[in-house]
Amino acid sequence: MYEWAEEHEMLRKAMKDFIEAEIVPIRDDLEHGDLPPYDVLRKMFRTFGMDEMARDSFARRIAHEEAVAAGEVDPDEKPPGRPGGDPAFTLIPTIELCRHCPGMVTAMGVSMGLTASAISSKGTIAQKKRWVPELLTMEKIGAWAITEPNSGSDAFGSMLATARRDGDEYILNGSKTFITNGPYADTIVFICKLNEGNDPADRKVLSFVLDRGMPGLEQSPPLRKMGMHSSPTGELFLDDVRVGRDRLIGETEDVPAGGRSGAKATFQQERAGVAAMALGIIEQCLEQSVQYARDRRQFGQRIGDFQLIQQKLAFMEVARMNVQNLVFRTIEMSKAGRTMTFAEASAMKLYSARMATEVALEAVQLHGGNGYMAEFHVEQLARDAKVLQIYAGTDEIQTVAIARDLLGKPEE
Repeated sequence: MYEWAEEHEMLRKAMKDFIEAEIVPIRDDLEHGDLPPYDVLRKMFRTFGMDEMARDSFARRIAHEEAVAAGEVDPDEKPPGRPGGDPAFTLIPTIELCRHCPGMVTAMGVSMGLTASAISSKGTIAQKKRWVPELLTMEKIGAWAITEPNSGSDAFGSMLATARRDGDEYILNGSKTFITNGPYADTIVFICKLNEGNDPADRKVLSFVLDRGMPGLEQSPPLRKMGMHSSPTGELFLDDVRVGRDRLIGETEDVPAGGRSGAKATFQQERAGVAAMALGIIEQCLEQSVQYARDRRQFGQRIGDFQLIQQKLAFMEVARMNVQNLVFRTIEMSKAGRTMTFAEASAMKLYSARMATEVALEAVQLHGGNGYMAEFHVEQLARDAKVLQIYAGTDEIQTVAIARDLLGKPEE
């Protein structure tokens, strides 16, 4: 794949029209007015039929799993494909939204992506039916809670949140921070360690599904942060939250690698999605910069005629081409039924995030004093881009994952 097909361009045009009509007019409220993004995202789902496609796809997958469980279908038989299975139709809305409000993609991706996937990948059929459909359609908002105040990049090694057995139930305690959708989440995947009185380093990692309003569960108001203001972020506090085994994902403690493999797969999915987000930011910064270089005049000529400005624009275009090619590669691999390795996803995330940040900062520089003002969109995009180098694993963590793969040391 080397360019978007005609049907892709049609979707891009439709998405652009929707964003101009429904999102751009409220962008300031999303950015500075504490307006949650969920209602406009739901409207987008209804407008493009994304909710119905999600319901249909889920129903097909569950029917297949039930048939396999009943012995009616060969376990090796692949589940039926969903209508519109071209992954480009999922990535294009991500790219277009990120041209204006990258935070909305983060909010959407964590809810219908990470949270739903965590349940879909390891949950029982009953658990999938109970929680996943409403997450996929954005009827319910999801949060995936792994990060803790003292953990950061060492998510498992420094994890203090615990689950303790109490008869047939569990009692959960701990706190989480930097949780996307945390303040408004209806459904929360809470990741913690099973406390059996053993050394914390040897404890199993388990995941539980919690619902908003459960006794002992507190969700903080949105935190103030540098960027991604259209993506609410908060803290979670659990004080003796009592849950049954039906809320333990998989309904068993015998999860491969103590549940770490499920979390790792979720990280892999999140890292692969960053390239599409980065592409949207880069495209918008380049478009804004080209227009500004044409319109802005200094020393009797347009600034686009100066070689240093041309150098900046050329750098942005090279970054756009490279990141777009990574997105195209993701699409082609998905069509071929292949999944990126953990190291490949890390490499793509590392490069794309760096390029988005560097391009956004160059766009601010090209705009000069205007670029530092909130009136110009590149100011917001520069703040939004930076977090791509931090969440889903920092640049430094991506580097470790890539190097370990090259050196033959398995990722822990």
